[in-house]
Formats: sequence, C-alpha cells, structure tokens
Amino acid sequence: MHFSLKPACRGALVFVLAVTAAAVFPCLSRAADPTFQNRLGMMFALIPSGSFRMGSPVDETGHEADEALHEVHLSKPFYLQTTEVTVAQWRSVMGASWWKRDRESLKPITKVSWFDCEDFVKKLNAMGEGTYRLPTEAEWEYACRAGSGTAYAWGDTLTCRQALFGNNSIKSPECIPTVKEIGLEPDGPAPVGSYAPNAWGLYDMHGNVWEWCLGWYGSYPGGPVTDPAGAQEAGMKVRRGGSWFKGARMCRSANRNFAHPASRYRTLGFRVLREVD
Repeated sequence: MHFSLKPACRGALVFVLAVTAAAVFPCLSRAADPTFQNRLGMMFALIPSGSFRMGSPVDETGHEADEALHEVHLSKPFYLQTTEVTVAQWRSVMGASWWKRDRESLKPITKVSWFDCEDFVKKLNAMGEGTYRLPTEAEWEYACRAGSGTAYAWGDTLTCRQALFGNNSIKSPECIPTVKEIGLEPDGPAPVGSYAPNAWGLYDMHGNVWEWCLGWYGSYPGGPVTDPAGAQEAGMKVRRGGSWFKGARMCRSANRNFAHPASRYRTLGFRVLREVD
C-alpha cells in the first residue's frame, strides 16, 4: 500500500521530526563556530568544555603554596578573546583617547582597574552581539594551558622568543636583546599578537601584561570542583599571566597574583570572554 502526503503535510512532518531530533539527540544541534568576530574587530576563539588539573606540582620550578593541584571541570564551552584588549578597542568602546599616542593603538590597554574593565564589559554588552564578561580564574588557566600539563603551554621552560617577559632594563633585562632583535621596544608591552599563539589560538597568555580575572583571590578548594567562580569577596581580585616587567617564573600557567580592584598598573590589562549562545 502506498501513501503520499500533500506538500503542506510533508513540511509539517519535517518540522516535527527536526524538533523531535533536537530534543532527543541534542548533540545533533549545530555546533558553535570555532571563531567569532564582533563589529569592533575583536576576535574570539572557541574554548571547548572539559577537565584539567589546576595549579602546579610541588616540584615545578617557581611553585607557590597557593597553587595546590586539584581537578576542575568546566561544563560549558566559551569564547575567549584571542588577544588582550587593545588601546584601539578600548577607545572604540569607551571613547577616551587623549592619554595614548596613535602608534600605541595595537598595544594592550593598561592602567585600567577591575572596575574600569567592568564598565567596558557593560558597554560591550549593550552592543547586542552577545554576553561578555571577564573570565573566571579557572577558565583563564584552562585556556592558557590549551591542553598542556606543563609549566607553560609549550613545555617546562619559556624562551624570549615565545613570550614577552624580562623586558625591564633595570630589574629584569634578560630578554631585551631578543626584543630589540625582533623589532620591538624595551621597557614596555608589545603590540598584541607579536608572539606565536598557544594550541587554542590565544596570544600572550604568557607575558606581555597581567590580565584581570572575574573573581576574588582566595585559597583553592580541597577537592574536585565544577565551574568554580572563585573565592567569596575577599578584598583582592585575581590577575594572571605575568608581564614584560619580570621574569618567566611569573608567566607560568599556574602562577597566581592579585591586586585591589581599584588598582591601575602599567603592567596590567585584560581580555574578555564571550559566552556561547
């Protein structure tokens, strides 16, 4: 026996089957794009959900007591800006430009407090291109590691050709010869993306400038956690990644630092996270 459906009925049947498949087999839904670029030209890389060991082993060179190893599971993917927020991007959103020279437009914005970053995020969200925020400390370290379990994304050592550190002619000059050789300036940050990215397409996660994170600084949990937001309010906000000002030890994936949220340092900037729709 043969049955045929009218075109309208066929369309309805296809719609019902599609909705049913999406409900029963959510993995068949369209995957998020691997990259996202907003209308300001800010580029983001998709960071997959997953688990990792946050912190560092006691025998890692530079290990600190606040880096206790523990298992972290991040249940949702997210987009992370591939570079630190630049001076040009800051100007585009905040409208303030008088204190920076044009030749510095591709350098990371610095001397911004955690509160300044929150204002930037609010204005970015008002553009209607998604939901932005600062990354949590766990999201930041997970993205920095890019699947690695070593001190740095490329292994247990960091060279002057892999990241900008030791660019301080008075206190930490070890990379200044290399900085000059590759055409960059000593005693300050480099234009974003001047060094190779990690395996997930993220630039300057080690060095260049410190980066503000969303949460408060505090002790790590004693066991496995899922989607940790950080400590309860404790006075200091987390900053990560190290900078041009000091040596490689401060640039380790696990290295933790903090500052009062009103602090504005010439070594401190940020990058933003965009949530997956």
